[in-house]
Amino acid sequence: GQGMAMYRDPTLATLLAREGGEIARELVTALALPDDPPSLLRGRLGVSKRVAWAEPLDLEEVKAVGRACECTVNDVLMAAAAGALRAYMLERGEQLDGITLRATVPVNLRPLEHARKLGNHFGLVFLELPVGEDNPLRRIERVAECMNNLKNSRQAIVAYGLLAALGLAPPPLQEVALEMFSRKASAVATNVPGPDQPLFMAGCRLREIMFWVPQTGSIGLGISILSYRGKVHFGLITDARLVPDPDGVIRHFGEEFEKLLYLALMSNWAERLDAGGAAALLDCGTLA
Repeated sequence: GQGMAMYRDPTLATLLAREGGEIARELVTALALPDDPPSLLRGRLGVSKRVAWAEPLDLEEVKAVGRACECTVNDVLMAAAAGALRAYMLERGEQLDGITLRATVPVNLRPLEHARKLGNHFGLVFLELPVGEDNPLRRIERVAECMNNLKNSRQAIVAYGLLAALGLAPPPLQEVALEMFSRKASAVATNVPGPDQPLFMAGCRLREIMFWVPQTGSIGLGISILSYRGKVHFGLITDARLVPDPDGVIRHFGEEFEKLLYLALMSNWAERLDAGGAAALLDCGTLA
């Protein structure tokens, strides 16, 4: 199948031969990863979905926050998403002190020379969402640290190999493995960089674009982020039994980003903005 064909690719075969030991360690780590903690985002799924999306953000403002914090656009957006989930869960009485949830994030594994071919070749990594952290800059720091560790790991290749192997396994084994891995995360999240130039369909300019990321197993929350024409679009798809009101999360996303933008604008631009500086600005009481 496609999974085995991917492993016959010379580029990936060389990587596997060179870093087999590291990949084996990543496999052990992935299998030993504990389940995500219980929360209102986990539970028995229903049969209906709900969707919601936020007003688009200005991409240049997101980049400005990233420059102030010395992190990526993706780090900023995922930290804002974690903040929005935190606010939503606190409103519903969740105890979040010290709690970290995970989101599975698809990672493209297709070699650049095969970029124009059809089909999906992606692995999965587990991104930590620090919903128990009340300092918005500390959330960015923790997300950025996790992302940097993932970039230097072979977790995505390990996940791809497991998915490829499971594709050859009997359906009962597939179901058990899928449930085991889906218990390790509370959401699926993806950030897709779209074109800067406008797209057209049947001669009509597309003003905005949104998509909904699919969930697997017992995961009932999907976070979609897409940049298009200088704007960043944030969407949420939820299982109606778990999160019947995704608008309750969405309305906090813009608020969380505004906090980050405020902190970036109020900071000393000659120095990196960190959690300590954010705490000092927040203690001034000028930002609720």
